[in-house]
Parts: sequence; structure tokens; C-alpha cells
Amino acid sequence: MRATMMTTPLTVTPILRRAAKLFGDIEIVSRRPDKSLHRATYADFVAQSAQLAGALRKAGLQPGDRVATLMWNHVEHMAAYFGIPCAGGVLHTLNLRLHPDEIAYIANHAKDRFLLVDDCLLPLFAKFRAQVPFEKVIVVGNAPAGETSWAEFLATAPAGAEALAALPDLDENAPLGMCYTSGTTGKPKGVVYSHRSTVLHSMAVSMVDCLALSQRDTLLPVVPMFHANAWGIPYAAVMAGSKLVMPGPHLDPLSLLELMERERVTCAAGVPTIWAGILEQLEKQKRPLVPNCRMIVGGSAAPESMIRAFDALGLRVIHAWGMTETSPLGSVAHPRTTDTTTVDSAYAARARQGYPCPMIEIRAIGESGDEIAWDDHAQGELHVRGPWVAASYHERPDAGDRWTADGWFMTGDVVSISPTGSLRIVDRSKDVIKSGGEWISSVDLENALVAHPAVREAAVVAVPHPKWAERPLAVVVLKDGAAASADDLRTFLGEKFAKFQLPDAVVFVDAIPKTSTGKLLKSALRDRYADWKW
Repeated sequence: MRATMMTTPLTVTPILRRAAKLFGDIEIVSRRPDKSLHRATYADFVAQSAQLAGALRKAGLQPGDRVATLMWNHVEHMAAYFGIPCAGGVLHTLNLRLHPDEIAYIANHAKDRFLLVDDCLLPLFAKFRAQVPFEKVIVVGNAPAGETSWAEFLATAPAGAEALAALPDLDENAPLGMCYTSGTTGKPKGVVYSHRSTVLHSMAVSMVDCLALSQRDTLLPVVPMFHANAWGIPYAAVMAGSKLVMPGPHLDPLSLLELMERERVTCAAGVPTIWAGILEQLEKQKRPLVPNCRMIVGGSAAPESMIRAFDALGLRVIHAWGMTETSPLGSVAHPRTTDTTTVDSAYAARARQGYPCPMIEIRAIGESGDEIAWDDHAQGELHVRGPWVAASYHERPDAGDRWTADGWFMTGDVVSISPTGSLRIVDRSKDVIKSGGEWISSVDLENALVAHPAVREAAVVAVPHPKWAERPLAVVVLKDGAAASADDLRTFLGEKFAKFQLPDAVVFVDAIPKTSTGKLLKSALRDRYADWKW
């Protein structure tokens, strides 16, 4: 017997065509480098996407060719997100926060043929231009003499309905885009997404128990489009028909709050460091934001204290987990009724990494090599698999040890899993502190420290110890004008942690080093304090 269903390819081209027919009047608002607001519609965006696809093909783009972008979040980058893959090319977003030499390495490893670059990022491009043999460079904005502008390049191809109709038929397993890991350990590694994986991921992102995007939303992606496909939000938003508000390079708390207030944002997405700054501003001066505005927090753990503080302001934090290798959404913390029998249990459930998205399977393997029990006590390394999880890295056979023999991706996160399947990340395997035979979670200590009213940021790292092998050292940034001593913080932590878990020392600093995506860079702290004398 055979199924009688159509086998329509799962590609992003139908998403683009649907947007043209159903959402043509929906706005995409972009903040320019001079802080002015540029307003376009989905109709404008679709037209640019289709014309870009035609221009790239006319310029010689072949199926599978890589097109790099060095751009902030704005409507032209949205057009690149669709125009490049709809032409049969591969969108490769370059992380502009990396060192120029690292950007050059990534572009060369990916074998990028073309580059789309913002005019305000030309000084950065100049630092590595000689190292990468791009065949063609297209400048978005004001192009210097001798450079091809975005408008000039698009004008080389047909426009309007003719451009949309000319988009080629594509295989759903063809590559759509690629992103490189942040390279905190070793050289960055490339992950290549397919049309199929991206369409399925977009459908999951829009589900009610995931990020619940809809055409009734006004969405502010603070997460940069040059990192992990902006968590898949550009594709999911166009699929849903959400109004988009793009912040450009202005990611400071006041600029973001102004946008949220002006455009009546109902959903925003970013890393905890972004929301910590916004929370600090809101506590000084409340803003008339949309009630129950959803703030998607990912990249690193969101402290329970942050979730409670935003609730008090009428705003709702939704905790998500994922990785570049998982497209990236893997789980979302939407508690079940059984998780919310008390106020405290509800907040504890929302501070977890939550339940795996549909189609994502999870397991955790303990030190013995066996799968741990789902009892919320046993701990092991999280393994995942699913239709939008990477099965290998791009041209890195030396990195195959991240996958098990039976096809699961080993995340490097140490987790416990509740009886109902809710994840709680205890630590990264390289960050967990092993003291005298006991494991101490740096994440739990950090989340507790930032709950102290004087603390803005905190990182806890393992430092060598002559007796206990490792002991926790806390590195703390205090809020402006606030005061707290090491003893104050240890006493505060002592209310929730056993004595052996408390940091033996606290270092106060002006800033904690971060990765290019805003995560705490603990490797730098471990190096800095490797010779710490107890």
C-alpha cells in the first residue's frame, strides 16, 4: 500500500510566496546606524528577496555556492536570508564581533564566493579583505567609489512578479545556510542547514508551546542575525506573518526600550545580558510597554530572580535552550500544570531549560556510560537528535567525536531530567566544578549571586586547589552605586547552598569577558586566575 499524499518539497520558497500573497502590508521596521527608522513592508521585502536571487544567478551563482553576509539586523539582511537560498545558494552569516583574522579563517573555510556588507562595517571588512578572495562585494548603503551598491546589484535582474516567478525549483535537502560555532574551544566549526530542516524548525518555533509566533505579534529580534540564524526567527516570523522590528547596531538598553515602546513590541528575543541591562533601566523608570510582552531568553541560563523581577513589571520571560548545531531551538520552558502547584515551583519550572520541542529526542548519559534515570537527581551529558540537529560539521572529519555511534549529538551540557521530561542544565561539562569528589554547579551559583540586589553580573569558575583538586571562585560585577563584600555574598548564598558549595573567594571586577554572542567567557577567567593562591 502507498500513501496518497503530495510530496511537495519543504523549501523556503513557498514561505516567501505565501508572504507576498497574505502579508504584503505587514511592516518591517529597521533602525539605521544614524538611529533613524526605515519602514518597509513584506511586499517590499519579498520583491528585494526575489530580485536579489535573480541578480545572484545572473552574476554566476551556482547551486551550493556560498554567499557571505557581514550585516546587522535590518530589512536588507532579511532579503538576503531568503534571496540567497531561493536562488539555490547558501547563506553564510559572518559574525562581525569576531577578530578579523577569525572572520577571514571562517570565510575561507566556507569558500565564500560573494559578500554582502553594510557600509558602516566597511572598516571592519578592510581589516581582512586581503585575506579572502571574494569574487564580488555588494555594499548595503552608501557604496564608496569602485564598489557595487545594493541598489545597483539588484537592478541587474528583473523585478516584481517576474522575479518571483523565476525562482528555481529546489530540492528540500539542498543546503540553505551555514553558521559557525563561536570557537570557544579550538577552531570554529561550520554547521550547514537544509531547506527541509529549516522549514520544520520554523514550524516548531511557531507552535504554542514553543515561541508561539503569529501574525498578531510585533517581534523584536535582539539576537543578531549573524549568530545561529537569529535562532531561526527570521524564517519563522515570515512563515507566521509577524511584524518585525530590527534594531540594527543599537543594542543598548535605552535604544531597545525606546523601540519596544514606540512599536508596541509583543515579543522579543535575546541573551540574558541584554535583558539584565533592560531590567536595570526598567527598575529605574518604568516604561509603558505592551503588558505580558514575551521575552525569549536563550544563549545561557536565565536566573529565576530575573524571571520574577520581570513578572513584577508585567513582562514575561520565556526560557529557551539550543545550540548552533540544533538550528538552534531545542527546548522551551513552558511549565505543565503539574509543575505549578505552588508559586515557587512555577518559578523553578520556568527557570529550567524546559521540555524538548516536538521532533527533538533527548537522553542523558552518566559517567558510567549508561543512560541516567529521569528522576531530576541523576546527572549526565545531554544527547539530542532530530530533523533539525546537525549530523556532522562542514569539512571537519576530525570533529566526528561529537556524535555517538548510534547517531546522537553530544551537546557537552550536563543535565538532570525530571520524570516528565523537563531539562535542567546543571553546567557545561567543561565548566562544572569537581571538588573533593563532589560536583558543584557554577550555573546554580551564578544565578543565585545575581539575585543579590547589589550584583549585576557574576561568573563562577573552578580554580586549582592543593587539597580539593578544584574550588569555586566567584567573579562579580556590582551595580552602579551598590556595595557588597565577599562575606555578604557568601552569607547570602549560604541560605541556599551547602557550605562545601560556597565560593572560597570572591573577586570584584568592572567587567566580565564575554564571547562574541554575549555569553560569559569562562575560559578567559580560568586562564586569568589559574595561578590563584588560596
